[in-house]
Amino acid sequence: MAVLWLDEVRSDDLETVGGKAASLGELTAAGLPVPPGFVVTAGTYRTFIEEAEIDEELFEAVDVDSEDSKALAGAHERAHELIMETPFPEDVAQEILEAYRSIDDGEAFVAVRSSATAEDLPDASFAGQQETFLNVREDDLLQRVKECWASLFSQRAIYYRNQKGFAHDKVDIAVVVQRMVDAEKSGVMFTSHPSTGEPRIIIEAAWGLGEAVVSGAVSPDNYVVNRATQRTEDVTVADKKLMHVKDAETGETVERAVPDERREERVLSDEEIARLVDLGEEVERHYGQPQDVEWAIYDGEVYMLQSRPITTISDTAVSNVENVSGSGTSDAAVDGEGGSGNGQAAVGEVVVRGLGASPGIASGPARVVTKLDHLDQVAEGDIIVTEMTMPDMVPAMKRAAGIVTDEGGMTSHAAIVSRELGVPAVVGCGSATRQLEDGQPITIDGDKGTIREGVESKEKQRQPVEDARPKTPVKPMTATEVKVNVSIPEAAERAAATGADGVGLLRIEHMVLSLGKTPERFISDNGERAYVDEIIEGVRTVADEFYPRPVRVRTLDAPSDEFRQLQGGEDVPREHNPMLGYRGIRRSLGNPSVFKLELEAFRRLYDMGYDNLEVMFPLVNDAEEVIRARQHMKEAGIDPEKREWGVMIETPASALQVGAMAEAGIDFASFGTNDLTQYTLAVDRNNENVASVYDELHPAVLELIGSTIETCREHGVKTSICGQAGSKPKMVQYLVESGVSSISANIDAVRDVQHEVKRVEQRLLLDSVR
Repeated sequence: MAVLWLDEVRSDDLETVGGKAASLGELTAAGLPVPPGFVVTAGTYRTFIEEAEIDEELFEAVDVDSEDSKALAGAHERAHELIMETPFPEDVAQEILEAYRSIDDGEAFVAVRSSATAEDLPDASFAGQQETFLNVREDDLLQRVKECWASLFSQRAIYYRNQKGFAHDKVDIAVVVQRMVDAEKSGVMFTSHPSTGEPRIIIEAAWGLGEAVVSGAVSPDNYVVNRATQRTEDVTVADKKLMHVKDAETGETVERAVPDERREERVLSDEEIARLVDLGEEVERHYGQPQDVEWAIYDGEVYMLQSRPITTISDTAVSNVENVSGSGTSDAAVDGEGGSGNGQAAVGEVVVRGLGASPGIASGPARVVTKLDHLDQVAEGDIIVTEMTMPDMVPAMKRAAGIVTDEGGMTSHAAIVSRELGVPAVVGCGSATRQLEDGQPITIDGDKGTIREGVESKEKQRQPVEDARPKTPVKPMTATEVKVNVSIPEAAERAAATGADGVGLLRIEHMVLSLGKTPERFISDNGERAYVDEIIEGVRTVADEFYPRPVRVRTLDAPSDEFRQLQGGEDVPREHNPMLGYRGIRRSLGNPSVFKLELEAFRRLYDMGYDNLEVMFPLVNDAEEVIRARQHMKEAGIDPEKREWGVMIETPASALQVGAMAEAGIDFASFGTNDLTQYTLAVDRNNENVASVYDELHPAVLELIGSTIETCREHGVKTSICGQAGSKPKMVQYLVESGVSSISANIDAVRDVQHEVKRVEQRLLLDSVR
């Protein structure tokens, strides 16, 4: 059988259903409030890879040096590809779907959760190693099951198994499919202190679904209950900025800002705390050891979503609290009586406070990590300072002397992994990434939750980044988003340093032209996979830098004369006026073999988790071209209903046809004023003889822009500008007054545009009340 129901499962079924499912089955049998569901067994996964004959290649692909970041990424990508591209056996698919249909007559929203056979064990939690998907319906169920299987070979999972000594070919994975609890509030509970083992129950709670708490995306409320007296000893009400909820229209899990009046409101009542404490003690009695429990509350009822042993309490935990030093720094050095041997002085005043999440004291240079690409810069003895850790950061966390995060609590990924690694950690600091400088010597205390400063050291920031970083202390807050244009991936770091709201234009053609060959020649010489990989690498560099801010990527748009300069250019048609020729969407639709590879790159990036990417098609004239491009997206495996995509408005035709394009499904329209101006005024922008006639503020150009914005607003389509004119104050004023959604400027103009937008918005507000 491919499927077992939770009420058929017990804790000794670990090899059949994995750690998570075995625990849920045990809780169900004990009469605890567990949502109903079933398990796609570990044997089903094993049969799938063996009958498809991908098992040997799979295990060979992941047999790499896990300290080699590039090798690790390649192993994950190949393993994911093998599993996701292998068809589901029909009989297994039907059995899974029939089981789903028996939950709420096939109308249920379900959680699809990985349950590996090496998971939630007494000596290894495997926290965050595999995937979980929330609010899934029948249409996506089978795909999500396969994605859970593939997550057995994520970079973090490969690395963790290597560190813990688990052979890849000996670990299988089951998948739990369980009715969703549409939680009003949720969180995690430790039935004993997770670091010291003291008899105190620690509960963390936030609004909405628990994923925000577990991932560390939100700093939750923290409640400490003395088990002997049953008294709540300490309550910390956090500023809960966001929550994960089910979207009422789509049913998908989305991130929402917490309403202002609830951000600092206490989540749990005394009665709810008492109920959770009762359940926690009942679970611990059942298992006979301290537990880490995920819970949710809906309509006044408490549900248990998961329980696993706390793996971070050692026999000598309490005595070690005062002695652990993650970087090998002596107590004398910490107290200011010693030194590092390089002239560093004693530690000073507390500069940042948070929640002590993993005990010990560590000193070292702060390494402020704002993107995954910076993890390779984390050296032995550094202290990682980041907004929140993610599972892919584990290799760097192992090198670090300590961890500091802006968000998260005692049950966040940072806290759990730090405790397992024996690395001191302070979480939920709020602003550590802004208050601490990269390279600054600091000392963290994982017991007290403090970060103290040491002597100043030379800054290690690269000067180009400092040039772009805003010199004014506070970013102007505007309703109109101000984004940045990025021409090449190498400029991503500098662009992100501007504080822009995202990328309004990332050009693929610069990545392609840098290959030195036309796409056709490069593919002929190196293969389709290599071409797709080049695009992925370039786009990913920018997407990492800005995540989760949106990055709008334009598909290939280079005129033929630029391709003629490359190897293979002799096969490119010679055109009298390339700006009016074979370029933009007409080139993509006319050469679908190359276009499909661009879209394949987007699909793979989406599969890798880059949900901040948006696809933009250039030089589109009408709805027919939009419909054809949309069909190509579907054929590439990209769902136009779920992904953000749109068009450039660069011709009078596109401005006049934008209503029909909106009805065809675009999410946004972005003005390319360089082309729109030259095509409206019949002026070659590269011809110095008519340069004086070229004017983006010409009344005809402005009328096309204004009417497009008005039409798009009627259809609920966002508008933006990514041409050079977006940096001009008069154009900014016109756009804001017309109701544009966003303005994208060049790197060196972002802060000026932000201030100009703010001035215009303030004037409009004043005018409306005068």
